Amino acid sequence: MKIRKIAPNEDLETTVKKKRNRFKFILIAIIVLSAAGFLGFKYFTPKKEAICLGTDTKIYDAYKDAVVLIKHRYGYFAKINGKEIQLNVEDAKEETIYGTGFFVDTEGDMITNRHVLQPWDSSDEESAKVNTTIRNLRMKVASILTADVSENDYESFINNNWSHASVSYDEGEGDGEYEESGEETTESAGEEFVSSNETETDTVQVSTDIAASIPVKEYVPIENIEVYVKTLDIEVALHNSDSEWNSCEVKKVSDDTNVDLGLLQLVTHKTPQTVTNIISLDNIIDNDASLAPGQKAIMVGYPMGMDLAQTNSGIKVQLYNGQISKESDGNKIQYSITSTHGASGAPVFNECGQLIAVNFSGVDQVQGINFGIVAKHIQSL
Repeated sequence: MKIRKIAPNEDLETTVKKKRNRFKFILIAIIVLSAAGFLGFKYFTPKKEAICLGTDTKIYDAYKDAVVLIKHRYGYFAKINGKEIQLNVEDAKEETIYGTGFFVDTEGDMITNRHVLQPWDSSDEESAKVNTTIRNLRMKVASILTADVSENDYESFINNNWSHASVSYDEGEGDGEYEESGEETTESAGEEFVSSNETETDTVQVSTDIAASIPVKEYVPIENIEVYVKTLDIEVALHNSDSEWNSCEVKKVSDDTNVDLGLLQLVTHKTPQTVTNIISLDNIIDNDASLAPGQKAIMVGYPMGMDLAQTNSGIKVQLYNGQISKESDGNKIQYSITSTHGASGAPVFNECGQLIAVNFSGVDQVQGINFGIVAKHIQSL
């Protein structure tokens, strides 16, 4: 009979500890691998290498459904004593602009230009123009709106009396003191009662009596009047759609004035099923130093807005190509693509279909000199 040797107690404890540690390791490994499988091995599989599309036609076919036509309608509003009304007078008409955007995920997010989403703040010149308009509108409202007008009648009263409005309101003279406000002055009123043979003393007396008989109007204080611009609605239409517009909301705009980018989202928060290929931000050229003059540049967008987009068979996106003309300055890059108003926010690709820039401006007087914000800035949004 064989006798099995038993190791000392300390060796037995060590063996048990080793088995327990080995069991813990195996258990942790199983949990980690299970989690990785549940997440689709997102952090464990290598990134797929981008496929080079190679031709303009393949790029167009791949992304035409992801590029949208944007229609932005905005107007001037006044808040008077806390009551908001839209101003529909001659100086403050509604405006509609068109731009381009493109889907970057399945949640209805679209990249475009900031100036498409905030056209009243698109440049220093435009901002100054809008600020002057706002100031004049505020002055004119203050010059005609009397305190006895009810809040519900503000809009109709302003519309009916706008021809008498004036920007010559003197803020330093107190409420109701206006020049050229359309109100009859005491001097002109008095002249109707002055004949050629009256003395100067009589004239003054008559004018004083007339002035005393005219009731003094109390006007809404100008500090109680605020005028501003805001969006009425933003909608997008898809390629091949029959003028069907989808409501959107502005999600974010770039805080950097040199980066003309913004983020728009469908109110449904869902990208349409007809968009088979989004323009993935995983497939962009984020190293703008690699973009060199002479390399191909391809834009898919809506220059001229509805004027060119609308056809007998629905809305159609367009393709234009050229080449990079100048090295990137870190924010923008220049290329020789034909482009006009309406193509703001259009994606610009290289010959493989990788996003290199977002079109944002050009020279109106000369075709073929246009600029795009380099794609690396999209990540900051």
